[in-house]
Amino acid sequence: QVQLVETGGGLVQAGGSLRLSCAASGRTFTTYVMGWFRQATGKEREFVAATTWSGGRTYKAHYADSVKARFSVYRDDAKNSVYLQMNSLKLEDTAVYYCAARRIAGVLSSTSYEYWGQGTQVTVSS
Repeated sequence: QVQLVETGGGLVQAGGSLRLSCAASGRTFTTYVMGWFRQATGKEREFVAATTWSGGRTYKAHYADSVKARFSVYRDDAKNSVYLQMNSLKLEDTAVYYCAARRIAGVLSSTSYEYWGQGTQVTVSS
Protein backbone atom coordinates (compact mmCIF):
# COMPACT_ATOMS: atom_id res chain seq x y z
CA GLN A 1 0.00 0.00 0.00
CA VAL A 2 1.37 3.38 -1.01
CA GLN A 3 1.74 5.91 1.77
CA LEU A 4 3.06 9.45 1.94
CA VAL A 5 3.73 10.75 5.44
CA GLU A 6 4.59 14.40 6.07
CA THR A 7 6.45 15.58 9.14
CA GLY A 8 8.16 18.74 10.27
CA GLY A 9 5.29 21.16 10.61
CA GLY A 10 4.88 23.40 13.62
CA LEU A 11 4.73 26.93 14.94
CA VAL A 12 7.38 29.39 13.82
CA GLN A 13 7.79 33.16 13.97
CA ALA A 14 7.69 35.23 10.83
CA GLY A 15 11.10 35.28 9.21
CA GLY A 16 11.95 31.85 10.56
CA SER A 17 12.51 28.54 8.83
CA LEU A 18 11.07 25.04 8.79
CA ARG A 19 11.87 21.91 6.85
CA LEU A 20 9.07 19.58 5.91
CA SER A 21 9.74 15.95 5.08
CA CYS A 22 7.65 13.50 3.12
CA ALA A 23 8.50 9.82 3.46
CA ALA A 24 7.08 7.58 0.76
CA SER A 25 6.50 3.85 1.09
CA GLY A 26 4.85 1.11 -0.88
CA ARG A 27 6.73 1.77 -4.11
CA THR A 28 9.73 3.60 -5.50
CA PHE A 29 9.01 7.15 -6.59
CA THR A 30 12.27 7.83 -8.43
CA THR A 31 10.59 8.82 -11.71
CA TYR A 32 7.45 10.28 -10.15
CA VAL A 33 6.57 13.92 -9.85
CA MET A 34 6.72 14.79 -6.15
CA GLY A 35 4.78 17.88 -5.24
CA TRP A 36 3.96 20.06 -2.26
CA PHE A 37 0.62 21.79 -1.89
CA ARG A 38 -0.90 23.83 0.89
CA GLN A 39 -4.37 24.73 2.01
CA ALA A 40 -5.15 27.63 4.30
CA THR A 41 -8.39 27.77 6.24
CA GLY A 42 -11.24 28.73 3.97
CA LYS A 43 -9.12 28.62 0.82
CA GLU A 44 -8.55 26.17 -1.98
CA ARG A 45 -5.56 23.88 -2.04
CA GLU A 46 -2.72 25.53 -3.94
CA PHE A 47 0.49 24.41 -5.55
CA VAL A 48 3.72 25.24 -3.72
CA ALA A 49 6.55 23.31 -5.34
CA ALA A 50 7.43 20.11 -7.16
CA THR A 51 10.35 18.08 -8.45
CA THR A 52 10.27 16.33 -11.80
CA TRP A 53 12.62 13.64 -13.00
CA SER A 54 14.98 14.67 -15.80
CA GLY A 55 16.70 11.33 -16.26
CA GLY A 56 19.40 9.49 -14.35
CA ARG A 57 19.62 11.10 -10.94
CA THR A 58 18.73 14.56 -12.15
CA TYR A 59 15.65 16.42 -11.01
CA LYS A 60 14.22 19.80 -11.79
CA ALA A 61 12.56 22.01 -9.20
CA HIS A 62 9.44 24.07 -9.84
CA TYR A 63 7.92 26.73 -7.62
CA ALA A 64 4.86 28.88 -7.24
CA ASP A 65 5.70 32.55 -7.62
CA SER A 66 4.66 33.20 -4.03
CA VAL A 67 7.43 31.00 -2.61
CA LYS A 68 10.16 31.30 -5.23
CA ALA A 69 13.53 32.31 -3.69
CA ARG A 70 12.25 31.44 -0.20
CA PHE A 71 11.45 27.72 -0.48
CA SER A 72 13.55 24.86 -1.82
CA VAL A 73 12.30 21.43 -2.81
CA TYR A 74 14.63 18.47 -3.08
CA ARG A 75 14.56 14.72 -2.77
CA ASP A 76 16.63 11.84 -1.46
CA ASP A 77 15.98 8.74 -3.54
CA ALA A 78 17.90 6.53 -1.12
CA LYS A 79 15.31 7.43 1.50
CA ASN A 80 12.40 7.61 -0.96
CA SER A 81 11.73 11.05 0.48
CA VAL A 82 11.13 14.60 -0.63
CA TYR A 83 11.73 17.74 1.40
CA LEU A 84 10.55 21.32 1.46
CA GLN A 85 12.93 23.81 3.04
CA MET A 86 11.00 26.95 3.91
CA ASN A 87 12.89 30.13 4.75
CA SER A 88 11.81 33.69 5.44
CA LEU A 89 8.38 32.47 6.39
CA LYS A 90 5.49 34.89 6.23
CA LEU A 91 2.14 34.98 7.97
CA GLU A 92 0.48 34.06 4.69
CA ASP A 93 2.44 30.80 4.56
CA THR A 94 0.25 29.48 7.37
CA ALA A 95 -1.56 26.40 6.04
CA VAL A 96 -1.73 22.64 6.08
CA TYR A 97 1.00 21.38 3.78
CA TYR A 98 0.49 18.24 1.73
CA CYS A 99 2.90 16.01 -0.11
CA ALA A 100 1.66 14.43 -3.35
CA ALA A 101 2.95 12.12 -6.07
CA ARG A 102 2.02 11.20 -9.62
CA ARG A 103 3.59 9.42 -12.58
CA ILE A 104 2.99 11.97 -15.33
CA ALA A 105 4.26 15.55 -15.19
CA GLY A 106 1.63 17.56 -17.05
CA VAL A 107 0.39 20.68 -15.30
CA LEU A 108 2.24 20.52 -12.00
CA SER A 109 -0.08 22.96 -10.27
CA SER A 110 -3.09 20.77 -10.93
CA THR A 111 -4.31 18.80 -7.92
CA SER A 112 -4.70 15.66 -10.06
CA TYR A 113 -2.03 13.71 -8.20
CA GLU A 114 -2.43 9.99 -7.58
CA TYR A 115 -1.19 9.90 -4.02
CA TRP A 116 -1.54 12.33 -1.13
CA GLY A 117 -0.26 12.52 2.39
CA GLN A 118 -2.38 13.45 5.38
CA GLY A 119 -0.88 16.91 5.72
CA THR A 120 1.13 18.75 8.35
CA GLN A 121 0.20 22.09 9.90
CA VAL A 122 2.51 25.06 9.52
CA THR A 123 1.62 28.13 11.54
CA VAL A 124 3.58 31.36 11.18
CA SER A 125 3.13 33.89 13.97
CA SER A 126 4.00 37.58 14.14
